[in-house]
This record gives sequence, structure tokens and C-alpha cells, in this order.
Amino acid sequence: MRNLLLSTIAYGALATSPALAQQTADLIIHNALVTTQDTSIQDATAVAVVGGRVEAVGTNSDVLELADDDTLVIDADGRRLIPGLNDGHVHAIIGGMSYALNVQWDGVPTLSRALEMLSEQAKRTPQGHWVKAIGGWSPHQFEEGRYPTMEELNAAVPDHPFMVQHAYNVAFLNEQALAILQEHAPFVFTHVPQTRWETDADGNYTGAVYGEPASWIFWILEAIVPQTQGEETTRSMQHMFRDMNRFGITSVSDGGTVETHPHSERTKSVYDADKSTVRISFMEIPSNGMEASIETMKDDHPLAPGQNLHHDLEHGFQFEGMGELLFASLETLQSISDWENFTQPIYSPDPDVIREQMYSDVSKLAAARIPFRVHATYNETISPMLDAIEKVNAETPLDGLRWSIEHAETISLENIDRIKALGGAIGVQNRMAMHGDDFIATNGEELALTSPPMRAMLDAGIPMSLGTDGLRASNFNPWTAMDWATTGRSVSGAIVLGEENRLTREEALYAYTVGSAWHQFQEDEKGRIAPGQLADMALLSADYFTVPDDEISSIQSVLTIMDGEVVYGSGPYEGLSPELPAALPEWAPINYFTIYE
Repeated sequence: MRNLLLSTIAYGALATSPALAQQTADLIIHNALVTTQDTSIQDATAVAVVGGRVEAVGTNSDVLELADDDTLVIDADGRRLIPGLNDGHVHAIIGGMSYALNVQWDGVPTLSRALEMLSEQAKRTPQGHWVKAIGGWSPHQFEEGRYPTMEELNAAVPDHPFMVQHAYNVAFLNEQALAILQEHAPFVFTHVPQTRWETDADGNYTGAVYGEPASWIFWILEAIVPQTQGEETTRSMQHMFRDMNRFGITSVSDGGTVETHPHSERTKSVYDADKSTVRISFMEIPSNGMEASIETMKDDHPLAPGQNLHHDLEHGFQFEGMGELLFASLETLQSISDWENFTQPIYSPDPDVIREQMYSDVSKLAAARIPFRVHATYNETISPMLDAIEKVNAETPLDGLRWSIEHAETISLENIDRIKALGGAIGVQNRMAMHGDDFIATNGEELALTSPPMRAMLDAGIPMSLGTDGLRASNFNPWTAMDWATTGRSVSGAIVLGEENRLTREEALYAYTVGSAWHQFQEDEKGRIAPGQLADMALLSADYFTVPDDEISSIQSVLTIMDGEVVYGSGPYEGLSPELPAALPEWAPINYFTIYE
């Protein structure tokens, strides 16, 4: 038996799989405070794993009897063990591909330190290459409480093109970057709708560009700046996975990209990789139109909901459905979705256009029995969308087809009831944790405190997941989301969610595990620590259920298990952590900076 800090304490009862009598455990974690999220298993202190699945949960003494000389036995030393976290909506694929090349400002407490990081990176970056800090941060997280000035950015990065972007609100580019755009992509200055390039008194571009309120310009700019290729992409994804594991994340739903099957060879770095440490369920944005996308999935590149493309990891890279944008033309730059720039007044497209396009698209999805999710921030967008879905349901009953409204910050109680009647779900993300201060400044405190009305969603009995919408509108730190959902605080410390709309800690964890698994058709396999469940777990740095409110956001995992294997360890478990190869190229920022350092 391989022991790590071995000791035993016994109480409770043993729950096992039917085959356990013939099995010895591959892995045992004992002396833990086990949160099973299974009401039939109480007061457990130990877990046994066989072949990537939980085989037994119970007392230390009972579970340790299942060990032999080949069993890895880990003493939790009284720490809290929870099911692996599952981000219900994050843009992991497109974000992960560029992860290594971004200076990550996630969790940096001061603007002065953020600027130092840019300066340090500029000194090691070869001439001709960009310095980037794109998404995952908020000016409200900084003690200074503001954006950097162009003078500060130019002083930090004097000799390279740079792009510093906050969510989908604003990006700052210097003269070198502007010159590259003017030479290679001049259309970005004149032909991108709902965009404002700031100019000085003489009409010259200052380098600041604002989405007012659309995100198109930021999608285009990020596609123009240099991307990882080949092994660079693979390692970039691995570093993002490792950072997710560090927070206890073992699964995600990718919120939609055109970089998925079958469009991008780069995506194969995800599902062909032997070292995936996060299970991904992905949605496909029908960038060529709904009818063409469905035909592609039927004939040219067969793909069915629930199909796993990963070569050896169960649910490793699994097609979930269409979304989160059901209609988004990259050629005409048109969409029926609203935009989440909370520095701008509430914006929603023409409701008649929404009804017509939603009816057309959802009719096709219902006929093909393809699940879907749809982006909708404001109630003004949600109402006509539900009009269309109700019309489709009357003609082609959804009849259990899984679908959801994503974000839903200002959804009304009436529309919550309509979603319930249609058998839908709601995906909630912590965008108000990052942007709630702006929302209050633009729309007022009264509306902010009810955005989103999570208590009403739960009371209605609607399946609800919790996530982040990282890596641009937010970052992927689940504990920032847990903090906001349970305390109502933004990253500035301001109260942006009313007490009557918050979740209990137990409810937030359930939404971040079982709730997210519902969208993935995996709620019977993930989200609990119980026999037969996938062996995805996280041992926490502090007890989530007892720490003071102001310490929730600081929680990390000290030991993360995915598929029954250790994928991350720190502190006393650091020696169990698998080796992580350096990102490429050698000067990649992720090799030098650690998020939430």
C-alpha cells in the first residue's frame, strides 16, 4: 500500500457498487469531510476509486480495507472533499488556444502590478511579436478602481504592438498595433457595426476602441492578432486545464465557438490529446446558417448529440448541441442576440426579427432533435425568443428536448414560468461579479439587486447551472462565482445582488456540479461522490461550508482528481501532481505568471 500521511478515523456507513467484493481500489482518499451530494450517504470520511469510477464511500476503516499494495492511499488530513466542479458555460476552446500567449490579469489586485507584468513580458518578448492581456479581468478588481491610461500602457510596452482588452467593452491598442491593422485589416475602422474608435481633437485614433454595445470588433481583433499553432496550441490548452484543475474544475460546457468539429484542425489538439484533464461538452455555433450546419452534421461530418470525439477519455470532448448563438453571421455581422456590455444602456434587437429568426432556427432544431442553448441577457430579448419557442412547441412538441436560456440577468418572473412550462433550463454566470458595478452605474441599484433572480429560478424548479462565461466576459475562477452567488458581492466588494436572490452555499455547489451536468446529459454520472459516479473530485484548501464569507473567493484545490487520477496537487500533495511541459514559445507569458498568484 502506498501511503501519503496515512491515518484512520472511523464513523458512518459504507456504500459500495455491486461488484466491489471482487475489486481492490486503485485510489483511496480518507480522513476527509466528504460532501457527497447524495442524501443516502451521510457523514462519509473516505472514498475508494476503481477504474475511473467511485466504488465505495464510507468510513475510513471500512474503505481502507479495500486497499492493497498497489493502491494509492491519500490522507486528506481533515480537509473538505467535494465533487469536481463543472463550469456550466465557459469559452474554453477559443480561450484555451490563446491562453499561453496572454498576460493573465485574473485576480491581480492592483493596476500597478498589472502594468509591471506587461513591462516584464515586453522585455522578454522578441521584436515583432505582440504583448496581449485579453479578457478575464475587471478594472473594479484593482485597488485603483480604473482602467490603465494609454500613457501608462505605452510606458509599459514601448517597443511592441500591444492589445489590452476588458471583456467585450473596450480594447487599448498602441500605434504599432494600429499601423498593423491599417495595413492588413483597414475595414475594422469603418465597417464593424456598433463600434466606436476614439479619436483626439485632430481626428487621430487614440488607440481605444469601444463596443457600443456589440462584441463584433473584439472577436475580429482577436482573430487578427497572432495565434498559437500546432504543439503551441496543445500546450496552451494543457496550461489552461491545469489552472482549471487548480480551482477544482474537472468538467466544463464550452459556450460555443466556430473552432469546433469539423471546422478547425487546431481543435484536434483538444480531443486528440492524451493529457486532457478537463472533460468538455461543446456547443456549435451554426456560422454557416442553421440548415447548412445541420446538414453537415448529418452527411458530411456525422455528429450526434452526446457523441464523444475524445479517443480515450469518457465524456472527454462531447457534442452537446447548438448555441449559444443560434444566428450569428460573421459575413454580415448580424445577430438576434443582445450584448452584455453593462457600461451601455440595455440593448435588444427588433423583437419581430428575433421572433422570425428564432422560429426558423428552433423549428429546424426541434425537427432534428438537437438540443440548444441561446444567449439572452435582457428580458426584452427573452420575451420574443420565448414567443418563438412556444410557437415551435405547438407545432413540433419539444417533448423533453433539452434547451436553455443563457445568462438571463434581467429575466422576469413571468418568463421564468414560461421556461418552466416549456421544459427548459437557465444557465447563470457570474458576469455581475465582474461587471455589476458598471450595471449599477448604468441601470440603477434596484434592477441590479434582482439580476439575475436566482431564487425565483430555483423556486420554480427549473434546472439551473452555474458558471462564469470566461475567458473574456469573465475569468474561469469558480470561487469568484461562488462568492458572488452566496454573498452578492462583486470583485470590488460592492453588493450587486440582493440577499433575497442569493443562493445558499449548498445550492451554489449543487448548481456548479449537478446543475451543469444536466445540460451535458450526465447528471446521473457527475456531480456526486457516490458509487458508480465518475471519480472527479477536489480536496479544498479551506472548508467551503464554514469559512467566513470574505474567504470564499480565496479557496483553491490542493488535490484534484479527474477520471480517478491525480491531475493537480499542491502543498503536501505537490509530489503527486503530473509534470506539466512548458508552454511554447519559451517566452510565453504563462511560463512566468500564475493567475491568482
